[in-house]
Amino acid sequence: MADSQIKSRERVRAHGEVFTAEREVKAMCDLVKEETERIDSRFLEPACGDGNFLAEILHRKLAVCDKRYGGAVADWEKYSFLAVTSLYGIDILADNVVACRERLFGIWRECYLAAKNAKSAKDEGCGIETVIRFVLGKNILCGNALSMKRVNEKGEDLEAPIVFTEWNFVTGDLVKRREFRFDQLQRREEDLLFAWAEQNQAFVPTPIKEWPPIDFRELVSCGDAESQRGG
Repeated sequence: MADSQIKSRERVRAHGEVFTAEREVKAMCDLVKEETERIDSRFLEPACGDGNFLAEILHRKLAVCDKRYGGAVADWEKYSFLAVTSLYGIDILADNVVACRERLFGIWRECYLAAKNAKSAKDEGCGIETVIRFVLGKNILCGNALSMKRVNEKGEDLEAPIVFTEWNFVTGDLVKRREFRFDQLQRREEDLLFAWAEQNQAFVPTPIKEWPPIDFRELVSCGDAESQRGG
């Protein structure tokens, strides 16, 4: 967490960047305490900064993993993976995005080493640590949550839409990966009120890309360096 609620006055003027203090973060998370402790409950922080809210939620989810699966490393890996995949963030500043990814990875890795009862460990090849980094690269994105578009290094909108990845276990350790445009996920029910009223159906977004189920530990190819960092 940032030592101060601001990094610089220039960033406040340019982007309105003010970080939420730890006390407020915890208090707000306590308002939805049961959800923050449900491993698969999804959260999106549309102005995530360096991850104050997401870090608190990840701590809570991993504490549940420790309690339920602390004695079985393989199960802990699976459900901690699920916890990480449930967290999404957007920030308009690239340095915040990098810091948020690294912060969440650091929290996960510290708990992972504790689960393995190890003081340190080296990720072998394309192991679970590489997979977690891959997921964070897909879930924590640099973009404008208002326009729902990706941004360049100056924080200016690009034509490319924000695209998020959904991760779902379908059976055993097999995970299904699908990509959705953020602007389509944000469609409001009232926009579809008349079109869907007679059928009494909810709007279901269509993925723009999907992959066949794969063991979550094999999500990343060793030769795909770009994928390992989220692209």
